[in-house]
Amino acid sequence: MHSYLVTVVAALVAAAAAVVVVEVVHRLIGRWGRRSVLLTELAEHAHRAAQVTATVLSVQFAVRFSTGYAVDAPWRQVLLHLLVLAVIAASAWLVAALLVVVEDTALARFRVDVPDNRHARRVRTQVVMLRRVTIVVIVVLTLGVMLMTFPAVRGIGAGVLTSAGVVGIVAALAAQSLLGNLFAGLQLAFSDAVRLDDVVVVEGEWGRIEELTLSYVVVQIWDDRRLILPTSYFTSTPFQNWTRTEAAVLGTAEFEVDWSVPVQAMREELRRLVEGTDLWDGRVCVLQVTDATGGMVKIRALVSAASAGALWDLRCLVREHLVAWVRDQRPTAMPRLRAEVGDGAGTLPWQWVRPARAPRRRSDVPDDARLFGGSDDGEARSEAFVGPDEPAEARH
Repeated sequence: MHSYLVTVVAALVAAAAAVVVVEVVHRLIGRWGRRSVLLTELAEHAHRAAQVTATVLSVQFAVRFSTGYAVDAPWRQVLLHLLVLAVIAASAWLVAALLVVVEDTALARFRVDVPDNRHARRVRTQVVMLRRVTIVVIVVLTLGVMLMTFPAVRGIGAGVLTSAGVVGIVAALAAQSLLGNLFAGLQLAFSDAVRLDDVVVVEGEWGRIEELTLSYVVVQIWDDRRLILPTSYFTSTPFQNWTRTEAAVLGTAEFEVDWSVPVQAMREELRRLVEGTDLWDGRVCVLQVTDATGGMVKIRALVSAASAGALWDLRCLVREHLVAWVRDQRPTAMPRLRAEVGDGAGTLPWQWVRPARAPRRRSDVPDDARLFGGSDDGEARSEAFVGPDEPAEARH
């Protein structure tokens, strides 16, 4: 009984000493590392793991050296084996925590709260995927090491290895879908096809990539719904990525109006509108007639914004303003079906009137009639859509 008490006291003293030492080191790191991201992350994420690892390791040494008198005792072997398993699990936890600290320190260098955060989102996606893979690998290796501490498992190791080929084939066939999603997730992370916070259009819905794992992708729809898709969807199905090259995007607002609409006046009204709102990023403001069939003309207003959310609000603003402008300022341009009886000399507002002379276009008004020209941004867009053998005079 005296020997048992000595073992218990030694284990308690060792555990208390380990807790005190880790706590002192934790407070020192927290005090010295206030200006260091690495030390701050270390004190925040690795504290508990280091505390548990040091405590279990100290208890194991205390039990091993205080029970030397009972080397052949069965309870000693069982207790030490349990402590070894605990040390392996705690060490794996500590290694995983240190990896998380390193990854968070690396992510702190890349800010995602800036307008042009494409590179930061790419790095964040890759680091998050690597974190998930490393944690899975650490768990698998930990379980393997813990199993190898059992003599029975080591004895049947040769038989397991000889049948590993057949088992591997069967497992691969059974987990074909899982493995497909796993490799698809890694491909997405390192092919730069899609990243966290990218704005995409999938299944007729547009939203933002909220979470990207090895098996599924969560898309936050604009109305706060969540669309969950397997990662293999993005490697086998076409989808739209609005922010793959940059966060700024283009958007349209289309109108069907009567043939009597004054296009140039409507174009100048669009320019005046976007120049008065902070939703517009100053890149693209174009109004064009894209179709003229069925008794109406289709007018498309193309505008740009710094982000998808700002673009949505800007498109709605353009629609609201131009609809009100046509209704209040140009009522004869409202869409209608025309059936006239008699001559065209009527003077009522909705009847045909003699066309007035077109006003001279001011030289200081920007050319908003061309998407692939008329400005530096339009010329650059034209270069991107012109083939290598197409003559320069045929671009527009």
